Amino acid sequence: MDSAGLAVFVQASQAGSVAAGARRLRISPLTAARRLSALETDLGVRLLHRTTRAISLTPEGETFLPHAMAVLEAEAAARDSVRPTAGGVLGLLRITTSDAFGRRVVTPIVADFMAAHCDVRVDLIVTDRLVDLVAEGVDVAIRIAEPADSSLIGRRLSDNRRDLYASPGYLATGRAPQVLSDLSRHANLVQTGVDHWPFLAGDRRVRIPVAGRFTATSIESLHAACLSGLGIGMFSSWVVRDDLAAGRLVRLPLADATPEPLAIWALYPSRRLTPAKVSAFIAFVKLRLGAV
Repeated sequence: MDSAGLAVFVQASQAGSVAAGARRLRISPLTAARRLSALETDLGVRLLHRTTRAISLTPEGETFLPHAMAVLEAEAAARDSVRPTAGGVLGLLRITTSDAFGRRVVTPIVADFMAAHCDVRVDLIVTDRLVDLVAEGVDVAIRIAEPADSSLIGRRLSDNRRDLYASPGYLATGRAPQVLSDLSRHANLVQTGVDHWPFLAGDRRVRIPVAGRFTATSIESLHAACLSGLGIGMFSSWVVRDDLAAGRLVRLPLADATPEPLAIWALYPSRRLTPAKVSAFIAFVKLRLGAV
């Protein structure tokens, strides 16, 4: 079975057309079409339904796609393992992460990783959408959440501490909260659709109802609202570090509880041979997050 045809099939499936897949592979659409036809002839089945504008997977194509990806991944891992360049750390690395965390934390780490590994190219997908790593051909996700997909390999990289914060201007209008029950008397800045904040009170997990006049779908908007004095927000330390140093925000510790921390995870598709570039990147991120 020709791996060149497999590559066309996988890239065309992910990109939505044979022409788009050909551009990813830097070959002509005619060459891509010929390789795809040769693969289908070799297998004796049609893998893609083709129209003038788009393609869709046949039932056989849907079944075959994860196997084709596994073959290409194993081939890439085998090549990388015997190349002398930085222990096989080379090639295209596709990463996904969330919006605010990606821009503030992950992008600088990626830049330093690329400086250390000059043969690596990176496609960084920064989005709050939950990307399907297998379907979209992504090597690794860096997420602040417990792994929900049991088909993925998860590696815990770091704690993600959270605390309550407010601006000096907001605190000038009244007394800062001292205990959990005080939060009901304050303006709380919460994400749209969220009606509680999780806390740890000793060995108990407590969910405290929260409400306020301002809600938003993004952490960045809630952060801006907090800086403007609209209320109290719960933020990760990496969001507010500069604001604390400059005195623009104040941390609000409570006597009877602390905000429940999250964790930062690396998630990647299950495979027997993890490419060297993925292993190296995960180790690099874990090391750097020690300072986050």
